[in-house]
Amino acid sequence: MKTKFKDLLIIVLLSFLPFSLMAQESKTTQSFWVHEDVVKPGMIAEYEATCKELISNLKKHSIEEAAFIVTNTTDNRYLYVSPVENMADLDKPVFASLSEKMGKEAMGALFNRMDKCYDVEHDYIITLDMNLSYQPGGINQTPEGEDYRKFHYLYVTPANRAKVKEKMMAVKNMFASKGSKMHYRVYRSGFGTRGEFYMVAVAAKDEVDYAQKAMANDQLIGEDGNKVMWDLFADLLSYEEYTGRMRPDMAFSPMN
Repeated sequence: MKTKFKDLLIIVLLSFLPFSLMAQESKTTQSFWVHEDVVKPGMIAEYEATCKELISNLKKHSIEEAAFIVTNTTDNRYLYVSPVENMADLDKPVFASLSEKMGKEAMGALFNRMDKCYDVEHDYIITLDMNLSYQPGGINQTPEGEDYRKFHYLYVTPANRAKVKEKMMAVKNMFASKGSKMHYRVYRSGFGTRGEFYMVAVAAKDEVDYAQKAMANDQLIGEDGNKVMWDLFADLLSYEEYTGRMRPDMAFSPMN
């Protein structure tokens, strides 16, 4: 991040409130601001230690405005995500009280240490599409005991976005008709993303649990279900898959 204040503002604004979606059941979409730090492999330990020091200060000073979770992927990306209703949300100085209580210089030094751990960062918006998501028990982005993640990126072109959306719905309907236990959430790319895509997030307990779910799902949907899946993939521009995990040890909320 380019300035100390910008660092502080973004970290909080890229917070994620797990309960926010539960209070908006009537909505079919929810936009999120995402900030990625692409951490240098040799700086991961220092980066995480610095983040945990930030959390310690948030707890020490009983900061009420901040609440965030952290996701990191196996390619060393750390993602901070926050629900937003409009761009005006980005102007809220929700981190000001920490600066006052911790001290501007001490806080600046903390973020300077964090800055040297990465050379690349990204900021963009994605939107959760609840209509395309398949989670029969209700949308929950942080199911208890399932911190392991598979992120599937399905890239599309402007020419075939409508067709891909239709086939994404066909996949959901097929999963529902089969009573699949492989639940997932679908996000659409938005402002600032690198290309146009759907991102499908799948939660599991660990790598073994995910593999078992995937195998059971393949057997359940059978040849007809696989045809629906391949019909979708035939219209994609490209596909990428990433493994990640939620980091409750790096998370903070006023209720902690």
